[in-house]
Amino acid sequence: MLTGSLQGRDFLKLLDFTPEEITGLLDLAADLKARKRAGTPHDVLRGKQIALIFEKTSTRTRCSFEVAAHDLGMSTTYLDPTGSQIGKKESIADTARVLSRLYDGIEYRGFGQEIVEALAQYASVPVWNGLTNGFHPTQILADMLTIREHCGGLSGKKLVYLGDTRYNMGNSLMVGCAKLGLSFVACAPEGYFPQPELIETCQEIAAQTGATLSFETDPLCAVAGADILYTDVWVSMGEPAEVWRQRIESLAPYAVTEELMDAAGKNALFMHCLPAFHDWNTTIGKEVGQRFGRTYMEVSDAVFEGPRSIVFDEAENRMHTIKAVMAATL
Repeated sequence: MLTGSLQGRDFLKLLDFTPEEITGLLDLAADLKARKRAGTPHDVLRGKQIALIFEKTSTRTRCSFEVAAHDLGMSTTYLDPTGSQIGKKESIADTARVLSRLYDGIEYRGFGQEIVEALAQYASVPVWNGLTNGFHPTQILADMLTIREHCGGLSGKKLVYLGDTRYNMGNSLMVGCAKLGLSFVACAPEGYFPQPELIETCQEIAAQTGATLSFETDPLCAVAGADILYTDVWVSMGEPAEVWRQRIESLAPYAVTEELMDAAGKNALFMHCLPAFHDWNTTIGKEVGQRFGRTYMEVSDAVFEGPRSIVFDEAENRMHTIKAVMAATL
């Protein structure tokens, strides 16, 4: 089921992996997905135990790691923001060394990329990035598996990411597309694009893989001929409420609507890493919607619930790709 080439490796960002290694993880995820759907046991890591450190809570990431670990025969310990002393009473280095004596792998979901990098530096077991402010590599694996399933491949496909492209999702999608030969378009207002240093790195990668990277401020121009329109929430966890006004004023023209989907073409699909503010059926969605007079934020309900939305296939694939990462590295 698996080559040993990634055994013992950390999974911190896709920049650390070759296109062939990433493709191998996608192939493994597809195999594990088929096994699960067929009811074929694949508890190849029976008896191992992993620690899940969540300084930022999550539905999909936690459930994906826990179900994937169970399917592989492992047990988990979930440490929420109040459940560990990491960075408070115990340093990151000491936490990593203690957990390495107790567990076979460590997942971290939280804030700075430097935190998960430090965990990996001091841990003697694989460390996996469940999300940081800088990168979200497990999400990109799920996204690429989903695109491959729906579009028949990855090379040459056009993905347009609309909204605030400065942070983990914009960074990670740009890296993933560069590594795997897709055409990546970041569509945002000026000042909302990724850091120039990362763009330069990805351009160098793209030159080797046949990928293309472009940066547009006009949504209609950006989406022409796109295979995938992708967006994310405009305000991340932990940012103050007053940020909403600025983001809405800047990003409202980049919301994914039926008109924008039609401009992309009849075969264009919609993706979102979730959660999404597409209606008022959440506390925050209703509060912000009423405050600013909007029935949706980054995507309209018609698109989110429409036939071209593949967001729940994408959400399921978080589990299959996370399972592949753990199986490959353990």
